[in-house]
Amino acid sequence: MKLVTFEITTLLGKQQRLGAMIDGGQIVDLNAAYALHLSETQGQSAAYQSADAILPSDMIQYFERGERARKAAQASLDHLDGNPTGARSEQIVYPTDQVTLLAPFPRPASLRDFGVFKTHMDAAALITGKEISPEWFKLPNYYRGSTSPASIAGHDAPVTWPNYTEKLDFELEWGVYIGKEGKNISVEDAPNYIGGYTIYNDISARDIQFRHMTLALGPAKGKDFDNSNIMGPCLVTPDDINDPYNLRMIARVNGEVWADGNTSDMYYTFAEMISFVSQSETLCVGDFLGSGTVGKGCGWELDRWIQPGDVIELEVEGIGLLRNQIEEKAENPAAWQEKQ
Repeated sequence: MKLVTFEITTLLGKQQRLGAMIDGGQIVDLNAAYALHLSETQGQSAAYQSADAILPSDMIQYFERGERARKAAQASLDHLDGNPTGARSEQIVYPTDQVTLLAPFPRPASLRDFGVFKTHMDAAALITGKEISPEWFKLPNYYRGSTSPASIAGHDAPVTWPNYTEKLDFELEWGVYIGKEGKNISVEDAPNYIGGYTIYNDISARDIQFRHMTLALGPAKGKDFDNSNIMGPCLVTPDDINDPYNLRMIARVNGEVWADGNTSDMYYTFAEMISFVSQSETLCVGDFLGSGTVGKGCGWELDRWIQPGDVIELEVEGIGLLRNQIEEKAENPAAWQEKQ
C-alpha cells in the first residue's frame, strides 16, 4: 500500500488527511472511504465514529492502531467502487493536482541520517584525501537531523536557498519510518518494525556544512533550514517492496540524469540500523532513519552544482518520484556572515 498525508482546502481552512495512492495516481481519503463502507451496515453517525476510532486520518495514529487499521484501510479500498462520494456527500477520491502532498509523517518524532553506501564513502575518501575509518565497517554511523516542522517538506514543495550559502546541494537517499514502538530490537526482528519506505532528499548547504563539521558537532546549519528534509511522495509498506536491497535509484536535474545507483550498495541493512539505534533507546512510531547518499548521488561528488530554478527529481524503484524546485537565492546575507 502507498500511504500519503495530503492537505486539502475546506470551508474551515486547510486540513491534513491520511490517504492511499491508487492506480492512476489518485488519492483516496481512507477515513472517509471507511466511513462510507461502514455506513452500509451502520447508521451515518455511528459509521463516522467507528471510522475515527479504527482508521483515523493521521499517519501516526494509523500505525498506532496496528493491524486493525491496516485491515480497515484495505477493506475501504477493496469496496471502493468508481469515484463515489462519502456518506455525507464529501469527496473521497482526489486527483493529485487537487491536493498538496506533505511528507508522509509531517512531523516525524525523530530523524537520524546514516551513511551506509560504500560507493559514496569511497568517493568522499578520494575527494578529501582521508581514508574511511575502520570503525565505519564496525558501527553504523548517523547524525541527528532537524525535526523542526519547518524543515520537513513533501513532494513539489519549494526548496529554500538559505541566505548564508553559495553551494546548495541535493542528496539522493531513501529511508524507513518506524511503524511500532520498540527497544533493544534484534536484527532478526527489526524488519517487523518498518512501517514503510520513502524517498529522501537531504538538502545541504555544503560550504557552511563542512565548516561546521570541523567543530566535531555535526552539520548544523549546513542541513538545518526550512524545507531541508524532503520526503515522499508516499510511504510504501514493506509488503509492496519485493527486495528492498535491489532497487534502482535515479536523480535528475532539469530532466538530465545526474545519478544512477542501486540500494544493493548499502553496507548495512535497515534492520541492522534499527537494531543498532534501539539498544537502550526506545524507537517510536514515526521515527525516520535515512540511508545516506547513494554513490554519485549529490553534486558534491560530481562537482556539479544546482542553481535557482532547477527542478530536482529523485526516483526510487517501487516507491515513485519525488520532485522539487529550487527557489531563488535570498537577497540579504545572514548577519553572522559579517564575522567572516
